[in-house]
Amino acid sequence: MSSTQARVGVIGCGWWSTYTHIPEILGHPSATLVAICDRSEEALSATNGAYGSISTYTDHCRMLEDEQLDGVVVSVSHNAHYEVARDCLKAGLHVMLEKPMALEASHARALLSLADHEGCELIVGYPYHYTDTTRRAREILQSGQLGAIQYVSCVFASMVVEFYRGNDEAYRAVFNYPVTGPRKAYTDAHQSGGGQGHLQVTHSAGSLLYITGLQPQRVCCFMENWDVPVDLVNALTVQFVAQNGTPAVGVLGSTGNIGVGDGGQMDIRVYCEQGYLILEQIQGMLWVKQHDGREQRYGPLAEDDRYPRFATTRNLVEVILGQTPNGSPAQVGVRVVELLDAAYRSASQDGSPIQV
Repeated sequence: MSSTQARVGVIGCGWWSTYTHIPEILGHPSATLVAICDRSEEALSATNGAYGSISTYTDHCRMLEDEQLDGVVVSVSHNAHYEVARDCLKAGLHVMLEKPMALEASHARALLSLADHEGCELIVGYPYHYTDTTRRAREILQSGQLGAIQYVSCVFASMVVEFYRGNDEAYRAVFNYPVTGPRKAYTDAHQSGGGQGHLQVTHSAGSLLYITGLQPQRVCCFMENWDVPVDLVNALTVQFVAQNGTPAVGVLGSTGNIGVGDGGQMDIRVYCEQGYLILEQIQGMLWVKQHDGREQRYGPLAEDDRYPRFATTRNLVEVILGQTPNGSPAQVGVRVVELLDAAYRSASQDGSPIQV
């Protein structure tokens, strides 16, 4: 490994990779995009057409064998996350793995164990973890100044319903796809694992578990598809592992059906023994109020800082070069998968409680 240049490969040349990960690597002064991999020759050709000549592979194992890499971005279909990330970790590489980390809790735990065994960092693709307000919320809660967490609530409303219909053209004016949109990637539950849960609740749950350190224990969930082939709306009730003798409880709700161009809402509220905290992530605002009347307010963040989508790939480069620690650790990713795995199983059983 060069001490000044990170050699990175990208596996998966779909819409998010060509919109976010590849541009960040190419524009980073301390990174080299060594090779790209996708099962589709068409996707590889389109990516090279947009970004210049890059070595291409249709088999990720062949790329791992042939190229000298320091790290890999894995941005493939959800149902392939586990196998591809596993192979990269076995090759001794640092990995930035897109969310959701995996579709099954056992797979997520296996990846975490493998990363620890290989001495590799496994970064999970949650850009909100890198905002100043999210990190400040985490510091405040984990300092103990508000006391033990008793109740949490989280609402996430986002504009993704047309993705579930396979109509990515509805969002072209929003994302200006440099290569391609997701096409029908999110309409197939076998490929995506589900809809709103794995595509969007993973973000809000990731933020909630990151700032609180809570670990889900029992989950009840209801989901409805309405007129799309995967879940569009979700409602979860969660009991968490007890931290101070009594378990915290909470609710997480989400809908993907708001209008095109609407930035949406992601509102996280954490109520503790000695006060509460409200984190509004779409605007990058944080409000902390203690029972004695003291208040702290942060934000709103500058627009470009509210959703730093390039941060996870940049973190991979910096981790490779030994410049910064893992900012989106796999331990949180595992807890998100445990939560969502239980949620989908509960929903399939008419909301029956599921032990994580």
